[in-house]
Amino acid sequence: MSSNIYEGSVPTSVLKDTVVYRHTIAVLVDNEAGVLARVVGLFSGRGYNIESLTVSVVDEDAQLSRINLVTSGTRQIVEQIKAQLGRLVPVHTVKDLTDEGPSVGRELALVKVDGTGEDRVEALRIGDIFRCNVVDSAPDSFVFEVVGTSEKIDAFIGLMDPLGLVEVSRTGVAAIARGAGGMVDPVKAPSKAKSKPAAKPKAKPKTRAKAKKVTKKASPKRKTAVKKAPRSSKKKR
Repeated sequence: MSSNIYEGSVPTSVLKDTVVYRHTIAVLVDNEAGVLARVVGLFSGRGYNIESLTVSVVDEDAQLSRINLVTSGTRQIVEQIKAQLGRLVPVHTVKDLTDEGPSVGRELALVKVDGTGEDRVEALRIGDIFRCNVVDSAPDSFVFEVVGTSEKIDAFIGLMDPLGLVEVSRTGVAAIARGAGGMVDPVKAPSKAKSKPAAKPKAKPKTRAKAKKVTKKASPKRKTAVKKAPRSSKKKR
């Protein structure tokens, strides 16, 4: 069985949907040279667009990296993307965080604003509303650090645009699924068949009855009666 799995089973009615959706996909890959190029090449070769991309090592012992990417497309296109990612040799697991359950996604952005006077005061006021940190300040500019969802960062950038927006640098979405389960390598994950059997209840130790020492009292020795030989009668002379 191949380790690079993606088992897609989507109803035909869903695949016929022509609405374009935005999906966050997590991919567990080998941490080796050229893997990212192969993943990106798969998208560019088939005309798929990557809106956001982050990659980092998540397991140094097993040499595994995690790629979080955001793409848009119809249901059919997204299913094709996941299936083709699963066929790549360095890929271990493909998970659609948008479809497979609730997830949490966050992004960091650095926003440089050039403003003086009332625009500067208004930009600082809006930054305080969005809970931004000012990481650099100069007499005629400052840099905001914004952390949150992509929608929050888009809204903040839109408000900064008329106040003197100069430059934006974004990290891309880092997402993870909610709940107790995690994204693991299916090859190294223990299968249910090999799960440890339930511990058998320990049998109560058999208590050995202490053998009672029966001391037999020595019966008193009976004096054996010694039969005396009868005296011979003397003949009278």
